[in-house]
Amino acid sequence: MHDRRHHVRPQDRGRGAQAMHHREREHRRDDEPALIFGVHAVEAALANPRRHVRKLYLTDNAERRLQQVLAGRQLAHERVLPKDLDRRLGPDTVHQGALAEADPLPEPTPAELAATGEGRPIILLDQVTDPHNVGAILRSAAVFGAAGLVMTRRHSPPLSGALAKSASGALEHVPVALVQNLARALAELREQGVTVIGLDGGAPDRLEDLHWPLHVALVLGAEGKGLRELTRASCDRLCRIATDGPISSINVSNAAAIALHMAAVGRSRT
Repeated sequence: MHDRRHHVRPQDRGRGAQAMHHREREHRRDDEPALIFGVHAVEAALANPRRHVRKLYLTDNAERRLQQVLAGRQLAHERVLPKDLDRRLGPDTVHQGALAEADPLPEPTPAELAATGEGRPIILLDQVTDPHNVGAILRSAAVFGAAGLVMTRRHSPPLSGALAKSASGALEHVPVALVQNLARALAELREQGVTVIGLDGGAPDRLEDLHWPLHVALVLGAEGKGLRELTRASCDRLCRIATDGPISSINVSNAAAIALHMAAVGRSRT
């Protein structure tokens, strides 16, 4: 991610823990399963009681590695050879001998993430389309205890496949809200008392100097392009990550990890 356009937005809102009402994702066909591959991603899906797994394909080696979670789930699976999954997923896919066909997880709204976040940040992504970056951001969100992730239905990668593999199981732990309009979602969060911080490398204020509010959302933009103008205008404040090295660019997933760590440290001091 270009340093002029860091975007990370910690958001959280944890007053009044009302029950989160989820809805099935509207951006997919009802009969279209999510493909989850890789041992860690499949293991997390099998361990998640909210994830309905339709079919499971495992090589002998993957079956041995997943023996414990398989015993708990008691789900029948089909034994396959690595070449069978290569044909299904492509020869360059690192599937590790494990593939699950599953229903997408129930989906919260941004307001529900804010209401149940208990002071934890919310991450919003402005047209970040690379599934590996989004997967890595989800993993950082799980590590640092983010309340959830918000993306647009368009210009975002599907919540399966390479994204799920890169998230290494975090997709099962971090709620993801998909919205039609990011600026509207930001307005909705601000109405709920969430302070919206947009990460932008050209901003005068440093994220390191921020006095962290209790309820915060971090907004990150796409590699190179950064935050769109309407997104920038929808933020309460723009901040940059201080850099001193000869290279002034930082990957969006790295920026998210840094900002989430700062948010965790900042909240512990308030």
